[in-house]
Amino acid sequence: MERRGIPYWLLILLGAGALANGLVMLALPEAWFARIAADTGAFNPHLVRDVGGAYAATGVAALWAAREPHWRAPLAAVAALFHGLHGAVHVFDVATGVQPPSHLLEDLPGVYVPTLLLIAIALHALRQGRAAN
Repeated sequence: MERRGIPYWLLILLGAGALANGLVMLALPEAWFARIAADTGAFNPHLVRDVGGAYAATGVAALWAAREPHWRAPLAAVAALFHGLHGAVHVFDVATGVQPPSHLLEDLPGVYVPTLLLIAIALHALRQGRAAN
């Protein structure tokens, strides 16, 4: 299985981004909320920190997946699961009128693209693992 190809670098980028976002959410929930999510409802520091923990965990999973190609499929799949569920919540909020349709485009780079990339990386690694066996 490849080690330093495109999936490796995408995992480094996605993992570092998710870990950094999670750490900011954990350390500075009010500042994070004011900059990123102020239009989603009332500020709840506990909830922001909970989600920050999930982001930090998926960031670690993605970075670990980059470093250990044999673990890439399950680690990327777990990260994709969180990001996919998170994205589904965003779509649900738009579909039910909680957020305006413009949020779909606004969320594209930070919510949907990472999800799709992680799914693609997990599937690619799974296929590579099966081909190697």
